Amino acid sequence: MGVQAPTDQNSSVPVPSNIDEQLEKQSQIVEQLKRQKEIDDWLPITSSRNAKWWYSAFHNVNAMVGAGVLSLPFAMSNLGWGPGIVILVLSWVITLFTLWQMVEMHEMVPGKRFDRYHELGQHAFGEKLGLWIVVPQQLICEVGVDIVYMVTGGKSLQKIHIIARKDKDPIKLTYFIMIFASAQFVLSHLPNFNSISGISLAAAVMSLSYSTIACTASVHKGVQPGVEYGYLAQSTSGTAFNFFTALGDIAFAYSGHNVVLEIQAIIPSSPEKPSKKPMWRGVVIAYIVVALCYFPVAFIGYYTFGNKVDDNILISLEKPEWLIITANMFVVIHVIGGYQLFAMPVFDMIESLLVKKLHFRPTTRLRFITRNTYVAFTMLVGITFPFFGGLLGFFGGFAFSPTTYFLPCVIWLIIKKPRKFSLSWFVNWICITLGVLLMILSPIGGLRNIILQAKNYKFYD
Repeated sequence: MGVQAPTDQNSSVPVPSNIDEQLEKQSQIVEQLKRQKEIDDWLPITSSRNAKWWYSAFHNVNAMVGAGVLSLPFAMSNLGWGPGIVILVLSWVITLFTLWQMVEMHEMVPGKRFDRYHELGQHAFGEKLGLWIVVPQQLICEVGVDIVYMVTGGKSLQKIHIIARKDKDPIKLTYFIMIFASAQFVLSHLPNFNSISGISLAAAVMSLSYSTIACTASVHKGVQPGVEYGYLAQSTSGTAFNFFTALGDIAFAYSGHNVVLEIQAIIPSSPEKPSKKPMWRGVVIAYIVVALCYFPVAFIGYYTFGNKVDDNILISLEKPEWLIITANMFVVIHVIGGYQLFAMPVFDMIESLLVKKLHFRPTTRLRFITRNTYVAFTMLVGITFPFFGGLLGFFGGFAFSPTTYFLPCVIWLIIKKPRKFSLSWFVNWICITLGVLLMILSPIGGLRNIILQAKNYKFYD
């Protein structure tokens, strides 16, 4: 009886090949990368990376030296000479330090750039937690600034009209806000940061110009008769609330950190020439300009008018009329550019969500609808709540202080992990402590302002 030879059962079955599957996967990856590049080339933050170092300078001046500089003498009147000088100078030092940290962390991972604030937060805190920590605070800051600028632009236009026409029954603020918004409806369709460079440069020049007018006009006016430098409030509680409000004004004056990574994203970078070098050069120039604007206006304005200074130094100056009209016109031009600078990261967030998550096609029509909707929203909120500065002092205390004063330090400690009790460790914890105190105290003054201003307020009156 013969033995049957073993057969190879696999010989009759073809060996499956993974070549087709691998080719298909590679094709999908290539297609995904191609689509990702198309989206990045369309989004406003990443579509253009050919900016020079001086773009960083005037973008940061535009972001930092806002119309809030005109309220610094009033903040000084609520703080007093000693605390006012210390807080203003200390804020300048701390925010310059935290801005340096953000510039350094932009490319801290080899081969990757954190083009947006929330991307840096996600790297430090995790994908989901990073979004929840950074995005709400950043949106409060950027949307809040845009609404304040909408109201500020309208009020400055109204002030020009009142002075020029000497109307006893002036046109309502609502219409001037709408006039200001009409410019934003047009400019908001500029595609990216580089396309608003000219507007940003003009805005930076205007901010320096009206700061100079405020300072020189105060010197020319001279110290007012009977000037007093004590606290104006009659009660201890009133003094404390005014002090907290002034802290919020100072925090608002240093709000440029919310767009710094987005500004750095437009500067070209390579391993040999990282973007942090030209970016830091521009930041240093910007902070010199900030010092030249903030300190003279705050100190000379307070020295001239004492505790009787208005919350806008231009109102206290009053005359010569032509100079005040010019200064207000400069304010209008500046807040037009400032609005666009803070709106661009918001546009990027909205368009990223629609295109990446909801899979809308990146088209001009989509951009037209989303940006017009955003401008209309900020206009309506500005018209509805023209005392939005008080709201910003309340909500901004939770957002401006973290994103500017201590969130960069927290991220630095998590990522860089400096040695415990080293100089870097101490400096970061000091900034965190001061920033948390500012975050807690400044909304208290803002809440009181809301209550006082809303007491007799009528909607759309």
